[in-house]
Amino acid sequence: MWTVPIKPTLSLSPGSHAEFSWWAWHWHPDLYGGLLLLAGLYLLYIGPLRGRLVQSELTRASRWQVVSFMTGVLLMLFALAGPIHELSDNYLFSAHMTQHIMLTLVVLPLLLLGTPGWLLRPLVGPGMVLKLGRFLTLPLVAFALFNGVFALWHFPVFYEGALHGRAFHILEHLIFMATAVIVWWPVLSPLSELPRISYPAQMLYLVLLSLSQTPLFAVVTFSNDVIYSFYEAAPRVWDISPLADQQLGGIIMKVAWLVIFLPAICTVFLRWFYREEKEGRPEFQNTS
Repeated sequence: MWTVPIKPTLSLSPGSHAEFSWWAWHWHPDLYGGLLLLAGLYLLYIGPLRGRLVQSELTRASRWQVVSFMTGVLLMLFALAGPIHELSDNYLFSAHMTQHIMLTLVVLPLLLLGTPGWLLRPLVGPGMVLKLGRFLTLPLVAFALFNGVFALWHFPVFYEGALHGRAFHILEHLIFMATAVIVWWPVLSPLSELPRISYPAQMLYLVLLSLSQTPLFAVVTFSNDVIYSFYEAAPRVWDISPLADQQLGGIIMKVAWLVIFLPAICTVFLRWFYREEKEGRPEFQNTS
């Protein structure tokens, strides 16, 4: 579905300087067609075809769900066809890190938040799909799967392979997004058949997630050598050296994880607090 350049598209020598435009967009018919199909099916099944999935007229996707889902689709397009895509595939490791963060920690949560449970229920049903879903969305399994995949793809042999091979790069993005759905499921599940974990467990889960990529951050940020030869040989933009670009990529990863997970932890805590307060649980009552 996602097309990417096999190698830097500019015919410049390694280390030379290149001009970059923030208006750079790539035309990939399969990407645009796939996203139009995704958005079109979503709008059809929460609109005119809703009656095929639910009987009650009161069962509707909220306005915020629609906004969340469509924002996720637009951000996916921006990440995979816009200037971030141009920078990541031709010039900067830090842009590639930004692209991966957008896909896994921004786009997929927005899509999940925008998807009503009744829209997914026909895809689950009883049987092996439900059993597999329950296993994959166990917090420990989801945590290990996502972080293991994210770290593994940053080994030079896989990372460089994705940059030099179109099919391999497509596979990388698909696997990142699939595991992102799984890792977010325990806190954002829209299905009662595959429910969210308890609020205290969600908080612990998110705290651990916010810390989980610290080893990768340390390796990327504090290395004295450029890890990926692709970016060492790429044309330079804005006079950023390959090592500084690599260090910036590590910092972007760490800061982005904190910026995303800290508000998520606070949101879970507030939801837990107000639920307990509403139910009159003593642990949240004023004892003075």
